[in-house]
Amino acid sequence: MTRSLWKGPFLDSGLIRTILRTDPKGKVPKIYSRRSVILPQFVGMEVEIYNGRSFQSVLITEKMIGHTFGEFALTRKPFVPKKK
Repeated sequence: MTRSLWKGPFLDSGLIRTILRTDPKGKVPKIYSRRSVILPQFVGMEVEIYNGRSFQSVLITEKMIGHTFGEFALTRKPFVPKKK
């Protein structure tokens, strides 16, 4: 089920503060809120998204707008079969 249009996209209040405080060429912001939506203002930024164990570095592009941060930081290791 999608979110109501009158509510707008979901953003954690802490995420807004973090993004607005960071310098574009300074420290990379760390994002814990995987459920927050990527907005057009974030394009071109490099962020680190928490996957439950570590941070994964992601560069935000125009194709990511409207998706959540959690979609771009996998929480499970991909299965790699052992060679015999």
